[in-house]
Amino acid sequence: MPSDRPLAALAERLHVPAVAEVPAPHLGLRWRAVAEPDLDQARALIERCFEVDRPISRLCPAEITERLVGTAASAVESLGGFSHDGLLRAMATVYLPAADVDVLRAFLTATIDPRWRGQGIGRALLDWQDARARQLIAADGRDLPVRIGAYVDEHLTDRRKLYVAAGFSPKRVYEEMRRPVAARLPQAPLPAGLRLVDWTPAIDDAVRRASNEAFADHWGAEPMSPAAWAVARAEIEPAWSKVAVTADGEVAAFALTSRHEHAWPRLGASEGDTERLGVLPGYRGRGVAQALLVAVVRALAADGVETAALTVDTVDPTVRGFYEDLGYRREGARILYTIEI
Repeated sequence: MPSDRPLAALAERLHVPAVAEVPAPHLGLRWRAVAEPDLDQARALIERCFEVDRPISRLCPAEITERLVGTAASAVESLGGFSHDGLLRAMATVYLPAADVDVLRAFLTATIDPRWRGQGIGRALLDWQDARARQLIAADGRDLPVRIGAYVDEHLTDRRKLYVAAGFSPKRVYEEMRRPVAARLPQAPLPAGLRLVDWTPAIDDAVRRASNEAFADHWGAEPMSPAAWAVARAEIEPAWSKVAVTADGEVAAFALTSRHEHAWPRLGASEGDTERLGVLPGYRGRGVAQALLVAVVRALAADGVETAALTVDTVDPTVRGFYEDLGYRREGARILYTIEI
């Protein structure tokens, strides 16, 4: 949540540089924005890095497009480094969600071909990203708290050191958890007065509005506009996504689960990823979340899917215990590094 301390003027706090310097020519690459015709090269670069970095999660194709060229849900600046043979060897983005109301956020991502690492390109890109993020946030003009952040897998220690050296601090840890679908499930009926339905386009906006309400008291959450929501649920599987509704059809809770088939070969198993689980305040503490997750796993089993996954904010250890009681086990984590301004 935003701090209660008085804020200095936005531009004063940001120390906005006059120029965001691109990496120097001696690094051996030619720099320009990554455009839509470059998306195939960008995906190929991500694949080459995957073999070395083994990330715990992967962006779906819609997310890659959004992070590189932008959509109505975001403002994006990208920078690509191309070798003399025209191949994309490095890229960086500054991604600003368009609908932030409490904290102005900029998220940074960078990808460098393994053969081009160890030459200072990563630090040069981070300098450009930090400068460009400050410029873009200053252009917004609203005197709100500012967060410049980047997610780093915990096992990528060199990358974590890079962010710390640049003034970023670890702010939050998000654990990736999985369970075999075939493992035993507890009995978990919905409380009286609620019934379970599958997600459908007809109730999509009601679920979006319920999600904004359910996450309003969560750290780092911002309301999701229809455009941002459309990207976030790009690979949702309706039969695996369960919604608890009242007798009047009002949304009380939801568990939205995606089918990321592009990731299955790397995982070595088919998987349903419950990416958004929320319960409105008036229905918490009554077993609704457990009932939804049990229903999700049963739906996965009915489709022959092998594993169920989700991501957990570890700030509250009791939350992890809740998922462990349902058979989920930790398989890795991402750390959010931030500069808070």
